Parts: sequence; C-alpha cells; structure tokens
Amino acid sequence: MKRRQQGRGRGRESLPAGFGTIWTAVAVDLVGWGIVLPILPIYAKRFHTSSFDAALLVAAFSAASFVFSPLWGRVSDRFGRRPVLLVSLAGTAVGSLLTGVAGGFTLLMVGRIVDGASGASVSVAQAAAADLARPEDRARLFGLLGAAFGLGFVAGPALGAIAALSGPRLPFYVAAAIAAANTLVAFKRLPETHVPSTAGAESPVTREPLLGGRFSDVAPLLAVAFAALVAFSGFEATFALFGQRRLGFGIAGAAGVFTAVGAAIVLVQVGLVARVVRRMGERVTLIGGLVTNAGGLALLAASDSWALAAPALLALTVGQGLVQTTMATVLVGRAGAGARGRALGAQQSAGGLARIAGPAAGGALLGSHASGWPYAGGAALTLIAAVLAAGALTVNREIAA
Repeated sequence: MKRRQQGRGRGRESLPAGFGTIWTAVAVDLVGWGIVLPILPIYAKRFHTSSFDAALLVAAFSAASFVFSPLWGRVSDRFGRRPVLLVSLAGTAVGSLLTGVAGGFTLLMVGRIVDGASGASVSVAQAAAADLARPEDRARLFGLLGAAFGLGFVAGPALGAIAALSGPRLPFYVAAAIAAANTLVAFKRLPETHVPSTAGAESPVTREPLLGGRFSDVAPLLAVAFAALVAFSGFEATFALFGQRRLGFGIAGAAGVFTAVGAAIVLVQVGLVARVVRRMGERVTLIGGLVTNAGGLALLAASDSWALAAPALLALTVGQGLVQTTMATVLVGRAGAGARGRALGAQQSAGGLARIAGPAAGGALLGSHASGWPYAGGAALTLIAAVLAAGALTVNREIAA
C-alpha cells in the first residue's frame, strides 16, 4: 500500500494540478483555429473578393495578434492568467461566429480582427504553466503545450473539411460552438496560477516600459526568436513550390510532407526536448537547435533529390522542435515571475511579425525558377540567431527562475 501511494505521488508530481485543464483549453482553442484558417481564403471568394483581399483577411489576424499579444501578456501579469485566457477563448467564439454569419467582406474582416486581437491563449497558457512548474519541469510542460498546437493543425483542418461538406458556413459555426463550449468549461474549471495581489507586491518590473529594467534582458532573445521564425516560416511558405520543381511532387505530396513535419515536431517537443534540456541545459539546447535548423536549411538549398531533402527535413523538424520549446523556457526564466506574460506575449508578437516577413522574403528569393536562395538565406539568418543567442545566454549568467 505504501509503495502504491508513493507511485501516486510521483504521478501527481509529473503534471502539476490544473495543467490538464490549461492544456485542454489550449488544444480545443487551436482546433477551432485550425478549422477556420485553411478554408478562409476560399470561403472569402463567395463574396467576390480578390486574392489580395483574401490574403488581407489572414494578415489582419496576424496584425491584430502582433499588436495585442504583448498587451494581454501585461494584463495577465497584473491581473492574473485566468481572465485573459477566458477572454481569448471567448474571442475565438465571437470571431468565428462573425465570420460564419458575414454577408460581406467588412464583417469578415471584423471577425478576423476580433479573433486575432483575442488570440493570447498560447502565450498566456505558457505563462500559467511556468507559474505551476519548477524550472526543471518547464521544458516538458511547454513541449506538451506545443503538442496542443500541433493537434490544432492536424485535427482542425480535418474537422473543417468534413463540416464543409454540409455547407460553406458550417465550419465556422462548428468552430464557434467548440470555442463557446470551451469557454464555459474553462470558466468552471480553469485555475488561476498567478495571484494578482502577489504579482503587484513582488513584481514592480511589470509597471516598467516594455524594454525597461530587467525586461531588457529579454530583448536579444526576442531578436533570436524573430530571426529563427523568419527563416522557418520562409521555408513553410515556399517548400510546396520548391518541392514541385525540384522533387516532383504535387499538392498531395506537399500536404503529406507538411503533415509529417508537423507530427515530427510534436514528437520532438513531447519526447525529446525535456531529456535534452536535462542533459545539456537550456542554453546548449537552444543553440544546438538553431545550428541544426541552419544545417537543415543549407542542405535543403542544395537538394535536387530525396536523398538530400529527407535528411534536410529531418534536421529541420528536430531543430525547430528544440527551438520552439526551449526559446519559451529561456524567456520565462530570464524575465522572472513578474513578467512572464509580457515576455511570452512579446515573443508571440515577434512571431506574428516574423510570419509576415518570412513568407514575403522567401517568396521574393524563390523566384520563378524555385531556387534554393530562401533556404540559403534562412540558414545564414539562423546562424546569426545562434551567435546572438550564445552571446545573450553566457555561461556565467544563470537563467533565473
């Protein structure tokens, strides 16, 4: 009996109380997001929009997220994680519903802006997980949250495609219903992990300018996050055309590759990151992930067959899985307990900007002949990010909890 109780104790320690609810809320929120995003440009064509207008709808979401993510992070540091997560979940429901009932381009745009402006679920959930976890457990919990993100990309489009068989508006109503139900469940079960009174008493940094005081320690890491994601999002935006020209696959082949890459990144986040961090430390893991990414991009630039492309994609998936998770753990450790939300919100904002700059730069470098320049340039940019990370995370400067 005593041995069984000890086993239960270890099980409870493996996942902090309340983390399961946070994970579920994020996973369901991202499933709803995954339903909407892939079919939105096609849906917008019903209103006689141009391709440029359809692209604007996607960009509006990113732009709103870029503006509001740091603000929501700051609010979560000041008033708690729970209310911000609830607003984020409810915003997804409202944005999806507005998109579904829209009769014209204007209301479509409003729906995307509402959804983007409220989209703070991932960064604030990471801050909540950091509140719950010991520093040595953060990589594992953040990896599990990364798996929730991957679930949204896999399950969301599949549900959207099935719902679309019954009508073009139904996927958006389904996404709104899922988000609304998620909000109600979270209202009853979501814990508060960051007590506002404690935050106000112990965290004066939250009242300083965005890059003032201790928060300035985070600025070089935000530059690293931006540069790394510019390179990777450039790959995402151009690889289908590159693969068609260089490797000879079509739409189904491209979809299969991206599904495999996404699944592999999730596996790395769940099964590999925490072990590598425990063995090598956050600094070495982050720099190693960036260097691995750079190597994969450089090899991909020279690829004209699967003999080179396969190991290049493997390096990219392993590197990106390591970078995505470890970057977040490094940021919250460097920012401190009183500025976790701000730091992660700023990272999400930088990521939104990178996902605009990366595809634009990648498309320009790809050219009509599908050259390898987007990946050669991405490799160089990622190596610069690795050097910057090495300078920011010196061996003598410990990452504080």
